[in-house]
Amino acid sequence: MNPSFKIIATIRTDFPSKFGVPRQSGLVDELVGKIVFEHAYRSREALRGLDDFSHLWLIWLFSESPASDTFSPTVRPPRLGGNVRMGVWATRSPFRPNPIGLSCVRLDHVEPETDEGPVIFVRGADMVDGTPILDIKPYLPFSECYPEAKGGFTRQTSTEKPLEVVMSDDFQRLWEPEQLSALRKILSQDPRPRYQDDSERIYGMEFAGRNVRFRIAGRQLFVID
Repeated sequence: MNPSFKIIATIRTDFPSKFGVPRQSGLVDELVGKIVFEHAYRSREALRGLDDFSHLWLIWLFSESPASDTFSPTVRPPRLGGNVRMGVWATRSPFRPNPIGLSCVRLDHVEPETDEGPVIFVRGADMVDGTPILDIKPYLPFSECYPEAKGGFTRQTSTEKPLEVVMSDDFQRLWEPEQLSALRKILSQDPRPRYQDDSERIYGMEFAGRNVRFRIAGRQLFVID
């Protein structure tokens, strides 16, 4: 069996590149994504009943990751500093035989009639602008919520305190309130690769049409420009 997949939609977000995208879905609820269907799937009937759910599973393609015909059984998770190898099946690395991503997002609302057909607005997506979506499924809390579940190696970093984000009043006035709130939360989660810790280095992150430059010293992040 050699299945072929159809791209049903793309998602539009404020991230034109991978740097700065939250490491998992649901971490920044203020991030709004707009799902636009391909012409063949622009059906209001296909969305019947969707409003009754609060969260959705999005199945998508790692379109920004380089393709490889070589299987690597281990990867270096950025969460562990990029120096420790883990089995690929124990991670969510994009470098896997099938470059498929899985994200749980909150359904914000559905607009059934737009110039682009029916569109879905979601919150908390961890995807680059233009990411292809293969499928949308409802999240079912009665069968998919396990409070006692173990987090494996992610427990080492999931309890880290966020960075203190320092930004000027002039900088803050450039943004809409929700965008500013989203940006502050993204920066507080330290978007750098874990193995980089140079307090003098200036980083640049594209977000919502602007290039945000910052540096980090200790547990403080300073927005430069």
